[in-house]
Amino acid sequence: MSGNDAALFRQISDELFVAALGDVLDTMGHQHQFLPAGIAPLEKSMRIVGRAMPVLEADVVNDGARSAGPLSGKPFGLMLEALDDLKEGEIYIATGASLRYALWGGLMSTRAQHLKAAGAILDGYVRDANEIERLGFTVFCRGTYAQDQGVRGQVIDYRCTIEIEGVRIAPGDLLIGDREGVLVVPRAAEAEAVAKALDKVRTENKVADAIRGGMSACEALATFGVM
Repeated sequence: MSGNDAALFRQISDELFVAALGDVLDTMGHQHQFLPAGIAPLEKSMRIVGRAMPVLEADVVNDGARSAGPLSGKPFGLMLEALDDLKEGEIYIATGASLRYALWGGLMSTRAQHLKAAGAILDGYVRDANEIERLGFTVFCRGTYAQDQGVRGQVIDYRCTIEIEGVRIAPGDLLIGDREGVLVVPRAAEAEAVAKALDKVRTENKVADAIRGGMSACEALATFGVM
């Protein structure tokens, strides 16, 4: 992870929250950047900031027959290769599977944590939830479900552009999540978005102080342009 990213992630963690960045992206014309509301932190206090390492999943039917494809007979497909390719500060973000099995578990969390990944975001379920929470590894998902992926799904590509309900995620995009949602910040827009969000949050802090001092909501909006 570069020094610039490390400083950026610290600043976002210390000063920003998802709602503020989402509001700013709306004003910039990026109005469809939130992942579905069902994707939430495994534990409510979890927050995530990092670069996207997108992973594409697919359902498979394990009937014992060998197919002609290059992943035939390979449990999990390219999942382990994708996991081992995680870099410091990156987030494993996966989609493409049905909701019939878990996409992430405790051993994957252990490996990702060793690689200093920032977390995992799954458009699906996770298992080994207690183990993941004990590790303190940050995971966002649609819930927990113990059924294994091994005979039901495969990773078919990674470091590729993916979409989750119409929200596009490219490799290296900035991902920010808390209990109110997960936001995708396109890399080309991130510098402007972060700068504007910092200004918005600092202004909102002034508004809060003024309201606590007795200023009305109408006066606050007229004075600060934020409410």
